[in-house]
Amino acid sequence: MTDTAPTGGAEPSPATGPAPDEHPAPALAGHPAPDEQPATGPAPDPGPAPDEQPTPDPAPTLDKHPAPDERTARRRFVVVTFLFWLPAGLASAPMVLLFTERGLPLTAVAGVFAAHALTAAAMELPTGGLSDVLGRRTVLAAAGILDLAALALIALGTAGWVLTLGMALMGAGRALSSGPAEAWYVDAVHARSGPDADIRTGLAYGGSASAAALAAGMVLGGALPWLLGLGPDLGARLRETTSGLVLPLSVPALLGAAVYIAFVLYVLTALREPPRPRTTPLGVLRGVPSAISGGLRLAGRDALIRRLLMTAGAAGTALSALELLTPGRAAGITGAAESGAVLFAGLAAAGFVCSALGNRLAPAVARLAGGSERAVQLSLMGSVGGLLLLAVTVSSGSAPALVLTVAGYALVYLGLGAAGPSENDLLHRRVDASGRATALSVQSLALQLVGAGGGLVVGALPAGPLPWLLAAAALLVGALLWTRRSTPAPAPRPGTPTPPRPGTPTGAGGR
Repeated sequence: MTDTAPTGGAEPSPATGPAPDEHPAPALAGHPAPDEQPATGPAPDPGPAPDEQPTPDPAPTLDKHPAPDERTARRRFVVVTFLFWLPAGLASAPMVLLFTERGLPLTAVAGVFAAHALTAAAMELPTGGLSDVLGRRTVLAAAGILDLAALALIALGTAGWVLTLGMALMGAGRALSSGPAEAWYVDAVHARSGPDADIRTGLAYGGSASAAALAAGMVLGGALPWLLGLGPDLGARLRETTSGLVLPLSVPALLGAAVYIAFVLYVLTALREPPRPRTTPLGVLRGVPSAISGGLRLAGRDALIRRLLMTAGAAGTALSALELLTPGRAAGITGAAESGAVLFAGLAAAGFVCSALGNRLAPAVARLAGGSERAVQLSLMGSVGGLLLLAVTVSSGSAPALVLTVAGYALVYLGLGAAGPSENDLLHRRVDASGRATALSVQSLALQLVGAGGGLVVGALPAGPLPWLLAAAALLVGALLWTRRSTPAPAPRPGTPTPPRPGTPTGAGGR
């Protein structure tokens, strides 16, 4: 259920420093923090010594290297996004069958998946705050390491508790990864080109990358076990050689673990960011609650942020309905659970492709609609139309009805994919770098929690058009929220001090 190909934008760090009525930009390498003495600033004396040449202000930097240009930042963001989501697609396709092959009944499989969902939900906000305190690169690398360990346990585990631990670690990695990469991209673009730089295009590329990675991973992960059974039956030899430890269904997860190694190495070498104030473990623990409360306060006082969160919840309800109702509907079309599972895997991959296409179309939709807010409404209305098509065709098995069913399924993902970059464009223009990852985590949490509640309601309704109509109604409410344009965020008053960066003691050089 995700999202995801970006290209980016981030806030600028002018060489001459902020104007008196602006918030100071985040301190970058080569630029002092607002309350520090500049190392190269003008001295009280009239000028440089006769034998010295004035040194021009350095360009904005990240980790003592020049801040990447927009195209470079976008490319790195896309690569990181693709590398993160490809293993998830690889492991997801055969995961249920792998667990049942290990001897788990379906009720136990549901419990294992619940461990993932509960861990991700519980850690969403704390880990978002952690990224704002420790930095994007550190938290992203930790997410990759956790997911690497998780896939290794899932691929090789034979006991229920090992598989549960693996899914819990995957949930923790998912929570850690929610926001840092996108926040890094926006920070980098703003540091180079200013807060008015276009980030929608980069976010669209990022969304396309995540969706394409999931689609490719689903197809490859589903095909690998089958391919291993062809010809000389390498799968059987693998099982025999490892005494049943490695099954053909384990191979996609092991391949995903190898991809996570490449992900961690790329994150550590490519995602350079401004140095953050030194902090102790106690300072980190103190800073995380501060970042979380700041994100929640922002949602409480900003009407546009509230609309974004409610829209995320509506989208979560629609996605939960799709994931819950489509497998049974696919089995009904094919007449058997096994063939229905194959059809569902194909539909899921097609859905990710449509989501990627929607992400790529998002900038064009925003231009045609006249702005991000209208683009969100137009895109969501398209998804509502797709859900209505799924509702009216649920009782028919005719060929035209099947065509409309596939079209409705594709339209839902296309619309949600097109809405995502415009929603995040609005979000990033409302928050600054010190709380960006936390805001993204709040948005992700709204999607997960409201989606989970909506899924419970949808599952309790009788089969037929009613569950689909409920999902359409929820998404329609989310679209109607954007009928009225929001007012611009209030500009800071001249001389108003900016709050310290989370995790930094007051007066110690915060943002």
